[in-house]
Amino acid sequence: MQVKVVLNEDEMPRQWYNLAPDLPTPVPPPLGPDGKPISPDMLAPVFPMNLIEQEVSQERWIDIPEEVLALLYRWRPTPLHRAYALEKFLGTPAKIYYKNESVSPPGSHKPNTAVVQAWYNKQFGIEKLTTETGAGQWGSALSFAGALVGLEIKVYMVRISFDQKPFRKIMMETWGGKCIPSPSPYTKTGRKILKEQPDTPGSLGIAISEAIEEAVTDPSGKTRYSLGSVLNHVMLHQTIIGLEVKKQLEKIGEKKVDVVIGCAGGGSNFAGLAFPFMYDKINGAEIDIIPVEPASCPTMTRAPYVYDFGDTAEMTPLLPMHSLGHAFIPPPIHAGGLRYHGIAPLVSGAINDGLATPKALHQLECYEAAVTFARTEGIIVAPETSHAVAAAIQEAKKAKEEGKEKVILFNLSGHGLMDLTGYQKYFEGELQDYALPDEEMQKFLKVLDGLPKP
Repeated sequence: MQVKVVLNEDEMPRQWYNLAPDLPTPVPPPLGPDGKPISPDMLAPVFPMNLIEQEVSQERWIDIPEEVLALLYRWRPTPLHRAYALEKFLGTPAKIYYKNESVSPPGSHKPNTAVVQAWYNKQFGIEKLTTETGAGQWGSALSFAGALVGLEIKVYMVRISFDQKPFRKIMMETWGGKCIPSPSPYTKTGRKILKEQPDTPGSLGIAISEAIEEAVTDPSGKTRYSLGSVLNHVMLHQTIIGLEVKKQLEKIGEKKVDVVIGCAGGGSNFAGLAFPFMYDKINGAEIDIIPVEPASCPTMTRAPYVYDFGDTAEMTPLLPMHSLGHAFIPPPIHAGGLRYHGIAPLVSGAINDGLATPKALHQLECYEAAVTFARTEGIIVAPETSHAVAAAIQEAKKAKEEGKEKVILFNLSGHGLMDLTGYQKYFEGELQDYALPDEEMQKFLKVLDGLPKP
């Protein structure tokens, strides 16, 4: 019985995988305010050019610099586990594997791109990064990365999560980051929203607007913005997850994966695991690839495919994606990292091409699955990750009903040790399910009127 599969540092992937050139239908380009495709130099006030080059690249494989590998070695390669105890509990003939990204210092997959972005910004001469964070995992990861490479980090954290998860702020401060609730009185965007909605729980779209505003208005020119999901270069950096998994499965002679699962808010941890397997699917492999979202924020399962802004204040380019509208204010569920109004253009493209089949799950089912996982496998997962666990359990039960010996793989994107308040509320019966009503969704979608169509 082999419960854990590990690689050594020499076996770690030396390249990232870029899905963009392999998608059957190319993703339309981002558009500027005039409705015309933006040029790379138009992104220069927001991102360093070395990352912009990755953002627009059509190269399938991109080399990982040795200096970046040296940073990643602090926690990578991460282990691949087989969930024998969960399999036994479910009585399923399926094999369930999970990639354990919770072993990173901040406890999630987020540092896979945070340290990379920090390094590239440092190489470009940048001194400060601004960013947003939902549940706090991205803000923690970028603060950690800033400490490693020597950058100042400023984090705008969605207010409801700032209140729900106070220890995340302490994590960021321990690594030298500065964390403030969003909307805040420190930006034009924040002041405007606080005046109009003083009791708003905030949103990732608002926090993104504040972070970008601070970056582009810095007179020194030494500040840039860093995003933890959605954009192509972020998806690229995360593919180290799936590429490692392939090597690990090969190491134990597991030749075929039937189901690949990841939770999806902006899309980064899902893409990190799934994109290398999409390459196989594009080339004929039979694999069910499932991104999972909350029913309260049904971006992939119910939202239209449109051009939309990535933020509330309309400061980003228009991105082609499934979106609930950039004015969307999600309900305050505990999976704060899954409350984004859109989904990555590359993930949207994969869904449109039939490479991924999304599903939406309710909060209570996800917490029930997380508790089952904790009481069998021992790990207390993040509320976001619980969506992947719940979907994996569904697939394992389905295999049992069909009598099929499937191989199910999911990404354990982060632990929940900073999210125990949600578990407490679940045990005390204070949590409830919430599905976005059609009439409310249509209200948010009105901001898309008049915008270009992909």
